[in-house]
Amino acid sequence: MNVEIRPAKETDMEDVLSLIKELAIFEKNPNAVTLTTKDLITHAFSNSPLFVCFVAIFQTEIVGMSLGYPRYSTWKGPTMHLEDLIVTKKMRNYGIGKALFSSFIKYSHSQGVKRVEWAVLNWNTDAIKFYESNGAIIYNDWQIAQMNEKAMNNFIIKNK
Repeated sequence: MNVEIRPAKETDMEDVLSLIKELAIFEKNPNAVTLTTKDLITHAFSNSPLFVCFVAIFQTEIVGMSLGYPRYSTWKGPTMHLEDLIVTKKMRNYGIGKALFSSFIKYSHSQGVKRVEWAVLNWNTDAIKFYESNGAIIYNDWQIAQMNEKAMNNFIIKNK
């Protein structure tokens, strides 16, 4: 199967958003995505881009993507966070996910980062096996903490 992996372009963002929505459905949170195509374009292609994205193209169709952004570790220095790695359902098990993952890891390494990190749902055993088979360590003793916009606003109001 001949699949091209390349950095995303502005014109790819509509398809990228579709993949993000597909991933949200897979992760059992179909209404979570509030981003628009315009948001993605603004965030990726401004003077200070917030993320990097790679797309997988089969024939002329975008069938997968990896998206991540820089972070900083007080222990290691610069790191990258892999936010999403998705291959559309009909194109899974052809090595596209590994090709996207490889592109993201190689890009991150070229940026001089000391680590790449990401989250994986504990019930997504296929993803866990994939990551472990590619050298990742899954840490079960760390929990992800998040504060959504409403919680941040409430915190600020309570802590003026």
